[in-house]
Amino acid sequence: MHQPADLERELTPGGRPENRPASRIVLDAAAIGRTLSRIAHEIIERNEELEAVALVGIHTRGVPLAHRLRRLIDERADLELDLGQLDITFHRDDVHVRSGQAPRRPQPVVRDTKLDFELEGRTVILVDDVLYTGRTIRAAIDALFEYGRPARVQLAVLADRGHRELPIRPDYVGKNLPTSRDERIQVQLVEVDEIDRVVLVGEAEEGQGEETPS
Repeated sequence: MHQPADLERELTPGGRPENRPASRIVLDAAAIGRTLSRIAHEIIERNEELEAVALVGIHTRGVPLAHRLRRLIDERADLELDLGQLDITFHRDDVHVRSGQAPRRPQPVVRDTKLDFELEGRTVILVDDVLYTGRTIRAAIDALFEYGRPARVQLAVLADRGHRELPIRPDYVGKNLPTSRDERIQVQLVEVDEIDRVVLVGEAEEGQGEETPS
């Protein structure tokens, strides 16, 4: 019988199970719901001019997270914030399409950017699933500023796994998850993956929903 992901064990070459789990669920659906509820509350508390706040999800899983935060804020503050989505593909420092060089790794799918509101004078909260090196967020800020100049930019992430390479710090953090560099964080959401959970996995296991190392 198939075992739950948090109970699976890796096998040694001789077929014996090791003690450490191959993967471990660190946030289940209920925990994700509580975490987003807390972030929504913090956004309301920290922004006196809430009507000037806009949520912008970073593709891919930052987009459904932004939608959920918008709904939660509306339920608590009776205010529907402006909502956008951002594709950062051509702003990443591991994509060389513009210069014509060969990419260093398989390239991500280009998705739509939608910002149907003025950025000037706004507090824009970028929303992403996992914060790792900080390079994704740097690319997102570059992409955002091509559309306008907000008064301030904040950052909300579901999980922060550490290992920063750039001086970027989130304003709202769902869960701090210290990891080694040979581990990965998979964020899986119903809107994309048909399940809500955050899983810590080893490097040898492939998955989706994690921030790319760059």
